[in-house]
Amino acid sequence: MKPNKTPGISFFERNLTLWVILCMVAGVLIGKFLPSVPAVLSQFEYAKVSIPIAVLIWLMIYPMMMKVDFASIKNVGRNPAGLYVTWVVNWLIKPFTMFGIAWLFFYVIFKAFISPELARDYLAGAVLLGAAPCTAMVFVWSHLTRGNAAYTVVQVATNDLIILIAFTPIVALLLGVGGISIPWNTLLLSVFLFVVVPLAGGILTRNYVIKSKGEEYFNKNFIPKFNNVTIGGLLLTLVLIFSFQGEVILGNPLHIILIAIPLIIQTCLIFFIAYLACKKLRLSHDIAAPAGMIGASNFFELSVAVAITLFGASSPAVLATIVGVLVEVPVMLALVRFANRTRDWFPAPKTF
Repeated sequence: MKPNKTPGISFFERNLTLWVILCMVAGVLIGKFLPSVPAVLSQFEYAKVSIPIAVLIWLMIYPMMMKVDFASIKNVGRNPAGLYVTWVVNWLIKPFTMFGIAWLFFYVIFKAFISPELARDYLAGAVLLGAAPCTAMVFVWSHLTRGNAAYTVVQVATNDLIILIAFTPIVALLLGVGGISIPWNTLLLSVFLFVVVPLAGGILTRNYVIKSKGEEYFNKNFIPKFNNVTIGGLLLTLVLIFSFQGEVILGNPLHIILIAIPLIIQTCLIFFIAYLACKKLRLSHDIAAPAGMIGASNFFELSVAVAITLFGASSPAVLATIVGVLVEVPVMLALVRFANRTRDWFPAPKTF
């Protein structure tokens, strides 16, 4: 492995784990001691999607979307192997390994600590996470690993299309829930807000600036101005999310640890399956890293919304989805570091 310091990664990005932990703690403290703040912000919601969080996620994604050369998206079809890896791992492997790992821990390994009723609810929350690959946050992980922006957009967009078809039957199969009701307005609105809007905004901005001042100015002067905007959006999002869930987190410390263990194992397992598959296929690192990140991280906005819809806001299943948010960012940052250190495992990016 190469030294930890990766060229192009700023001091702010290299120490992102520290800032993330501080923001998570700040969010929990705000929720505990200043409950009026999340109470007011939670009123701004549509179809179970928090508008403030949507704005911050848009802030995260927008800078990366400006890097997407729309013409290059057409060339993704010339190298589809990365898409195949993403689809197979996310839909034929991930939901079932999540079910198996969660069942093993909740019903067997942690049997002395978790009642069968709680195990059932925690398993339901884990399944909801496993059946929803990441839509928004993966753009941050792709940014931190210097992923191919155009390829990442296609990876995410195709997974969003598959979610529309596969999410309900997979969840129904694994949970054995008949007549499961999915909040389609939440799902469709999330895809629109977290993919369509920032992509359209990024493309329009890119075209306008290049036409006005040229491509060299855009790459060397304009884009660098947004270097820390993505990370800033991520940190503010974490403060907001954890301010909403502060009481829940503080009230269930032991069970949060018990839920976190299988979720962490699942996250790492799925990342390495996809990442090593890309290595075996000799794909370039800028495709392999985002491919691993999409499956490893989760569409937590959808998972939480569906858990609330199916089981109620106070259900332990909702707690399990919230723990997914709690553990995802630190674990994904560790995987980002690993991916950056192993860049030399992969061949140079292909040019089309």
